[in-house]
Amino acid sequence: MRRCLTAWDLTWLAFGSVVGSGIFVITGQEARTDAGPAIVLSYAISGFSALLSALCYTEFAVDVPVAGGSFSFLRIELGDFIAFLAAGNILLEAVVGAAGLGRSWSSYFASMIKNDPDFFRIRVNSFQEGFNMLDPIAVVVLFIANGVAMSSTRNTSILNWLSSIVTTLVIGFIIVVGFVHGKASNLTPFFPMGMKGVFNAAAVVYWSYTGFDMVATMAEETKNPARDIPIGLVGSMSMITVIYCLMALALVSMVNYTQIDVDAAYSVAFVQIGMKWAKYLVSICALKGMTTSLLVGSMGQARYMTQIARSHMIPPFFALIHPKTGTPVNATLFITLLSSIVGLFSSLDVLSNVFSISTLFIFMLMAVALLVRRYYVRQNTSKEDLMRVLGCLFVIIASSAVGTALWNANKLGWIGYTVAAVVWLIGTLAMSFLPKQRTPKVWGVPLVPWLPSLSIATNLFLIGSLEPDAFWRFFLCTAFMLLYYIFVGVHATYDVEHQNSHYFKDVEPTDQPNHGPFVT
Repeated sequence: MRRCLTAWDLTWLAFGSVVGSGIFVITGQEARTDAGPAIVLSYAISGFSALLSALCYTEFAVDVPVAGGSFSFLRIELGDFIAFLAAGNILLEAVVGAAGLGRSWSSYFASMIKNDPDFFRIRVNSFQEGFNMLDPIAVVVLFIANGVAMSSTRNTSILNWLSSIVTTLVIGFIIVVGFVHGKASNLTPFFPMGMKGVFNAAAVVYWSYTGFDMVATMAEETKNPARDIPIGLVGSMSMITVIYCLMALALVSMVNYTQIDVDAAYSVAFVQIGMKWAKYLVSICALKGMTTSLLVGSMGQARYMTQIARSHMIPPFFALIHPKTGTPVNATLFITLLSSIVGLFSSLDVLSNVFSISTLFIFMLMAVALLVRRYYVRQNTSKEDLMRVLGCLFVIIASSAVGTALWNANKLGWIGYTVAAVVWLIGTLAMSFLPKQRTPKVWGVPLVPWLPSLSIATNLFLIGSLEPDAFWRFFLCTAFMLLYYIFVGVHATYDVEHQNSHYFKDVEPTDQPNHGPFVT
């Protein structure tokens, strides 16, 4: 693909992809149903977890500057099977995320035309609740946004950062007006559903931070990946976390959390404080934010799919690049069709839970892959050291999972949490004494293994905070992926080492791909 993107482009691509992908979509729902005014803390917790994941992505994107993002990185470090599970969840995340944005776009547009988020939807009473409100507007929006993304990478980038500047100004307006018209009485009680509600909301509002990983998929089109990607990812994520916390605080200050509209929270909030004219400004900003998220999301999702198709895990037809636009047209069209079908039927609450669990699962695997990359090189690491690395990883993951289970079951109280935390601490400390097999040449995550281990723990904790229905849908999708892999994918794939044998023949052993610690 053509190298045409700079640090400026990547910063605004990250901003455009992330801001709008959730803050306008999911804040109202979670503030009203789970966290109340403490939604601010939910955003801070999710932002911290997302920043840890962004650090892991950045090291990989700098060291392995090719399209495919987490799929390519996981395939190199953990092998084809784990990469395929990630690939399935990446495609699920792409389809569900785009569908959710399309539905939210329709809600804000309807609220701007008439104070009814379901104004353009068609109710079918014979369908199951949650799938009975057909949304043709969402389908139209998805096709238009993806059509623009197919036309040109550079043109999409320019359109994105110009519109993102406008979004920044309107976000400033929302924050200022929210604080001016805010009431301290609306912030009490601050924890109406307790800390459990805060963490439940944090798991769902993680949607608001997704999109930054799409920037990592643009590495093949970045002029100087080693310099531009760290600036674009880490810088933008730090800024976005602060903005989100301020926006969430502005919303719950303006309106009592029990009166927040779950579909178009910000535009309706301005009507409730008597600023009806402002609802149009806010709605337009929200629509713009969701549109740019769809544009950048479409770019990244298609490049994920392109790299998956290059590995032959799905038909290589989807890896074809159009000679005139230089974009993966077939992959973009496929994602558009699937997301349009899902967006036509599925409600936002159904989509948000499925989206969050897939995203958190992938980010957890990325942290594991980073630890494997630092501590395991197939040609150099002895079996004894490999077993020590795997043992430490098992302790870190198991202690995080047990601590999450105890929290959700409300058993053993702080004694159980403390024991789980101590075991996690011992596992991470033991790994810190193991010899590192690889050192990043340009940029690396600081405080390894502590930050990646903390990323594993936070992602698992947030996964455990989701509703049980999200797990059932996730397990059903994963079962389908496994069946496909067993009967189709495993027979069609080929080893990356064979694909890149010419490239790697003169490369130092520590720079070669691992293909996973379980591959011989």
